[in-house]
Amino acid sequence: MVFARLSTLACAALMACALLPLTAAQAQEGGTLAKVKSSGAITFGYRESSFGFSYLDGNLKPVGYSIDICNRIVEALKAELRMPAIEVRYQAVTSANRIPLVANGTVDIECGSTTNLVERQKQVAFSPDIFRYNVRMLVKADSGIRSIADLQGKTVVTTTGTTSFRLLREADKGKNLEVVNVAAKDHTESFLLVENGRAQAFVLDDILLAGQIANARNPKDFLIAGESLRTENQSLMLRKDDPEFKALVDRVVGGMMKSGEMEKLYNRWFMAPIPPKNININYPLNAETRDAFANPSSKGI
Repeated sequence: MVFARLSTLACAALMACALLPLTAAQAQEGGTLAKVKSSGAITFGYRESSFGFSYLDGNLKPVGYSIDICNRIVEALKAELRMPAIEVRYQAVTSANRIPLVANGTVDIECGSTTNLVERQKQVAFSPDIFRYNVRMLVKADSGIRSIADLQGKTVVTTTGTTSFRLLREADKGKNLEVVNVAAKDHTESFLLVENGRAQAFVLDDILLAGQIANARNPKDFLIAGESLRTENQSLMLRKDDPEFKALVDRVVGGMMKSGEMEKLYNRWFMAPIPPKNININYPLNAETRDAFANPSSKGI
């Protein structure tokens, strides 16, 4: 009777497992192409306030430079899989949860503003760099803060899940800089802490800081200051160990760079008025990003 009872429980457990949502391993079985083919859909991870790259427009629809690149990848998927239509689903991500959501199969490709770090490649894979930038700080124009040394005794805000505060500490080695670090859930919240005076500086990628300033009520009240803490690279993020999808992403992104389409897309989002307020971030293509377009690489830093 005991053995019969155990057998019944085992069968029940197996049946329950069959009804559970896909696990990460199941989601990756056969790769993203097989998953899209069987489901008819792909899930984009998007950011809510990475202005220019990935954010919500006036209709709360995800838009931006990274979103447009991902849409081009979907067009290539349609041709590759011979599918007339692929449904695009959206999943909001933050700096804190974006890597787990890609790794566990919830998000198929993150169309946001993520730095391609070698340490992150242990968990996820990346497209060729779509942008390169410098990590600096946003401050109030009348704060008197113009360098890292000026942060002595000040409060610095960083967005949870970013490398910003670590880079600040690395730049300060041996200088005994004393600052208070506070963490915010997203870039807009980080900016608001500077705007309302609870923090004196916000450390992040200079292009994202430029987007926050452009969308501020009084843009002239803020400026980007200080030494570059590091030149970093932004890429689209996808699951590891999926060579077919990685090859397709690399082919699309590299092709857009070679054809000049990527630069046109860049100018659309960073050198022209964008929704919802028709504000121009006005961030000219820098030499580092131009090199990324000329020599596509997903090597990471």
